[in-house]
Amino acid sequence: MSDPLIAQRKDVNYDEGKIDIGVLPDPLVSKVGKRITAKEWDSHRLELLRTLSEHQFGFAPTEVADLSWKVVEEGIMNEGLTKRQQIVVHLQTVAGSMDIDLIVFSPANKTKCGAFLGLNFQGNHSIDSDKAIRIPSTWMRNNAESGVSENRATETGRGQQSRRWPIREINERGFVVATAYYGDIDPDFDDGFKNGVHSLFPSHKPDIDHPDRWGSIAGWSWGLSRLLDVLIQQPSVDPTKVAVVGHSRLGKASLWAGATDPRFSVVISNNSGCGGAALERRNFGETVAIINTSFPHWFCGNFKKYNKNEKELPHDAHTLISVIAPRPVYIASATEDTWADPKGEYLSGHYATPVYQLLGYDGLVSSNPPEPEVSVGGRIGYHVRTGPHDILSYDWQRFMDFSDKSWKK
Repeated sequence: MSDPLIAQRKDVNYDEGKIDIGVLPDPLVSKVGKRITAKEWDSHRLELLRTLSEHQFGFAPTEVADLSWKVVEEGIMNEGLTKRQQIVVHLQTVAGSMDIDLIVFSPANKTKCGAFLGLNFQGNHSIDSDKAIRIPSTWMRNNAESGVSENRATETGRGQQSRRWPIREINERGFVVATAYYGDIDPDFDDGFKNGVHSLFPSHKPDIDHPDRWGSIAGWSWGLSRLLDVLIQQPSVDPTKVAVVGHSRLGKASLWAGATDPRFSVVISNNSGCGGAALERRNFGETVAIINTSFPHWFCGNFKKYNKNEKELPHDAHTLISVIAPRPVYIASATEDTWADPKGEYLSGHYATPVYQLLGYDGLVSSNPPEPEVSVGGRIGYHVRTGPHDILSYDWQRFMDFSDKSWKK
């Protein structure tokens, strides 16, 4: 367990013997009780997306923001292996505008590569020590170790998160990796949705207490789609081979981005836990009640109805995995990350497998998770890495293996 404060919470369960998930909603049965056929999957999938939006993530606006972008810096890194591009993505609506700093690391002198797109926690400068990388000026959670003071990033944070972004390894294998600071899209605190992407759409469910108003997870997911709009225009990227990847809360965002935007051809969740890949009904580690209390801005108001009431959810995490079908999805856990419920993350893929099988693909057939450092599955893949809550080289190697295999089919 990586956080000693977690052990002090009296309402957290880590006993498998106390788990009773009851009956999981069947993702292959419609609201009127009809069994879905393969031909009906596309329309039924939209029904499930509406359910997930109404009861967990909220509905994002349907209005379109004007998007423009400009390369503000280019350079070569890693002894000539890597081409770096820093791109300012500008979003504009009648209500206002905002900028997102997207950084793209491509194998030098290569085009039409498969790519990984994800958000980072500490700013683009934190993922590599290269001094040319811009430091964000947007709000950031204070962190002495990363040099964040008065909610602003500093030079101290440069390269602090590089273990999570093995750029050289990714480029050496012929892939592009692109990222942006998640706070550029929406600041991660309960601000009444006055800042970030929500401020661009003030007429969209303007009451902050509206039961299915989009939360920050949906906001970050929406932002990932806007970054994808730009990434697929880069010559180094094959627009049909872009994987969305995320760790922890940003793993929740990557799953929802993949669910709502079919242009992501592979979807990857790393240690996403409650509200992401872990089954809520297990009540193991972090729960719906805990997450809604600690982070009330992440999900829509309706999700709070299921605090200590998970069995009334009309869906569960396996539904979230199911709506990605038939595209490949990979779920990763860590042995010491009990807070994120590794077994619950695996089981969501297992219980989504019948959907993939209906569409002619393999998933996670066994109800038993694999041993650590063993990658298993078909169109739904899974591994559990030895160690704590983190995203490391081992995880990235498995993500690249899975994506490369998927893209070659």
